[in-house]
Amino acid sequence: MKGDRIPDQHHIARYCKATQAPGGEIQATAFMLRREEESLSVNWLEFLRCPNRESEVAELQRMFGQKLSRVGRNARMAILNVGVMRETVLQGSPDARNLAALHAPELNDPSHSGIYNLKQDDDLIAELIRQTIIDTQPAQKERLL
Repeated sequence: MKGDRIPDQHHIARYCKATQAPGGEIQATAFMLRREEESLSVNWLEFLRCPNRESEVAELQRMFGQKLSRVGRNARMAILNVGVMRETVLQGSPDARNLAALHAPELNDPSHSGIYNLKQDDDLIAELIRQTIIDTQPAQKERLL
């Protein structure tokens, strides 16, 4: 339900444009707010109720393909554990930043969520979040030749 806190043991995925993941290496810029944003857009993996991570990734690839005007061939998704991300930022930030991962469903994206309590141009927090990536996957489903 909208506004529900995502449990610390759950996982989120962040879509990262190819420019944010040169050579497949996700940069901290992927975790910085754009001027018009109040939260960092992510997807709640367990909300998808898929049997495994492979199925969750495939479902997000499908949703990205429908939702985004273009999913770059070299775009990636970063997968993070909510609790590890929150604790790393809390312990590593000078202001003991307490991030919140909240469910924020959209019409064609029921697992859509957001990371809240970020500030504009916050390089340190973006780097701390980047350090908690546990897996990366292609954002675009691989095409068979």
